[in-house]
Amino acid sequence: MNLILFGPPAAGKGTQAKRLVETRGMVQLSTGDMLRAAIAEGSELGLKVKAVLDRGDLVTDEIVIALIEARLPEAEAAGGAIFDGFPRTVAQAEALDAMLAGRGARIDSVLRLKVDEEALKARITKRFEEQGRADDNPEVFVTRLDAYNRQTAPLLPYYQAQGKLEELDGMGSVEQVSREIDTALEGVTA
Repeated sequence: MNLILFGPPAAGKGTQAKRLVETRGMVQLSTGDMLRAAIAEGSELGLKVKAVLDRGDLVTDEIVIALIEARLPEAEAAGGAIFDGFPRTVAQAEALDAMLAGRGARIDSVLRLKVDEEALKARITKRFEEQGRADDNPEVFVTRLDAYNRQTAPLLPYYQAQGKLEELDGMGSVEQVSREIDTALEGVTA
């Protein structure tokens, strides 16, 4: 099963993806984690990514798609992928669909975690204070949230037209959201 967890930064996608990895054995393909790893390596790519993220901008499609494509064999071997933070644009969604189709696979479900933006701002401030992640800077977060709203809004009708979009309340506790996700995935056939 290939699943997309959809929602703005700090909506809880990473938390839920980690739970699905533990309970279903799937591979989490978190672009945020992949980008942070590239930064930590200090490679040329990592330095470029750091500069982009420090401005609050989104990394180019080519970089993100290459990172995803490199991890697909691992996900296939595990029985599926959880795409976390990808795709963010229709162009990325189309590239993902083409990439998967070329491998005889597809996106089976898109779960959108709906959250309140003011609550997100409070959540990101708390996470920044606790974890100190540079990309969680509250000022940069506002830029990221704006970019998310502007660039990813077209993904809703894109996946809705494919009959894959399920909207869930992301404002509940981790356990409540987990139950909603499990219920939504019960009827999905990979």
